[in-house]
Amino acid sequence: MSDEPDMAKIEKFNKSKLKKTEMQDINPLRSKETTEQEKQASES
Repeated sequence: MSDEPDMAKIEKFNKSKLKKTEMQDINPLRSKETTEQEKQASES
């Protein structure tokens, strides 16, 4: 079995059957301000 994709199947793929999804940030990065506040709180 080859690692190459089957181009015939890829060309026939129907994107209209895909479901629409909405992206959500599961673990968003903290802001610089939040990080600075936490750093100051831990120093005192």
